[in-house]
Amino acid sequence: MNRQNISRENYQTYVWFRQAAERGDAYAQFNLGLMYKKGDCIERDYAHAFKWLRQAALQGLAFAQNHLGALYYNGRGVDKSDVEAAYWFRHSAEQGDPSAQQNLGQMYKKGRGIDQDHELALAWFYRAAEQGVASAQSLLAECYLLGHGAARNYPLAMAWFRKAAVQGEAIAQLNLGLMYKRGQGVEASDTQALCWFRQAAAQGNAMAQRQLGVAYADGLGVRADPLRAFAWLQRSADQGEKDAQFNLGVMLANGQGVDKDEVRAMTWYLRAAEQGHTMAQYNLGSMYANGRGTTRDQLRALEWYRRAADQGAPNAQFNLGVIYATGQGVTKDEAQAARWYRIAADQGDASAQNNLGVMYANGQGVAQDDAMAVFWYTQAAEQGHALAQYNLGGMYSSGRGVGRDTVRSYMWMLLAADAGDETASANKSIVARRLTPSEIGSALDLSRQWQLVHGAAATPQRVRH
Repeated sequence: MNRQNISRENYQTYVWFRQAAERGDAYAQFNLGLMYKKGDCIERDYAHAFKWLRQAALQGLAFAQNHLGALYYNGRGVDKSDVEAAYWFRHSAEQGDPSAQQNLGQMYKKGRGIDQDHELALAWFYRAAEQGVASAQSLLAECYLLGHGAARNYPLAMAWFRKAAVQGEAIAQLNLGLMYKRGQGVEASDTQALCWFRQAAAQGNAMAQRQLGVAYADGLGVRADPLRAFAWLQRSADQGEKDAQFNLGVMLANGQGVDKDEVRAMTWYLRAAEQGHTMAQYNLGSMYANGRGTTRDQLRALEWYRRAADQGAPNAQFNLGVIYATGQGVTKDEAQAARWYRIAADQGDASAQNNLGVMYANGQGVAQDDAMAVFWYTQAAEQGHALAQYNLGGMYSSGRGVGRDTVRSYMWMLLAADAGDETASANKSIVARRLTPSEIGSALDLSRQWQLVHGAAATPQRVRH
């Protein structure tokens, strides 16, 4: 043993443990193994830690068995083995060691080394929680919150989260705050949520720091304060929390409470996007497409839109459709455009539904089909998409894909005009001259009935195609 920088007292402790361990004393073996594992007074050496902890574990010492399981779990001083880890955690847990009970519960929860079993995971978390282990109480609460191993039970989840939270368990404080924010098993309270977010954030919990930042940004339970919002989001983002990184990007891109800085916004979007944040990927694509915060680059825009689209973002899927339809930075490909429009349309994106309708009406990228055009125009028009309403009105006017109906045609034109479509506004008076007063009255009645059912708000319009 290297005695440099080690006090005489600490060295003597090591010597005593070593001598007793070599004589077979299990507690000395455990303590010696722990000194090697932690590097306490001596140089850390996992191989020696494994040696001595194993000898103590074989003598039935529960503490040693739990620590030995952790070495197998992490592959320190021995080849990694989930099976061996679960074996030793079980031996320790059955003797009542609460840390081992929690560890065994985690093995059942994750299905590592043993078959996944949420009921057994809950049972072992419960045994450790009953012994006052805050982290086990938090894990038990999570089981009740998610309905893993037992029926979902918000009151029990809150009770166990609270027990752990008052002991200072940051994850429990965060989850308790989220339950108050969402009104899960309790009346929603932004004030109570903020209280728990503060406590977890003060301990450095990145997700709580983000929640605190959002609360200050939106004035949830506290007066809105953009500067504090930015500061807490920055702390969270610096720890790698991708949602906070995205939030910072949005604030900087739009100048929300801070000076507008699209270059810095790009930096934060990129960090979140590289972690798979879908909206960050979409926004990054948009920044490249429009030359905001960077030089315009259609190929990079396409790359980031595609990443977001592959994760199911309908706005990115729609933009890919536009890119292929117009040949922006890529070879024009109407079949690809129709493909992406359909993927977005199937998710309910009204602009994609309208554009897909146009492609069917014109036979672009798909076989010409007026009935399919009417179908997709209708899907978008019923969502309040003004251009689709105008297009649908045109199909009723000409009898394409649907029976000719001048009253319905005028109804959809009125709705499109009310929703802000400039062409419909300009043409509705011309169309009205072709109708009888009775037909105009019927169309007005139908448009009012539609607005009563659907509301008058229009779906935001994007690329006109």
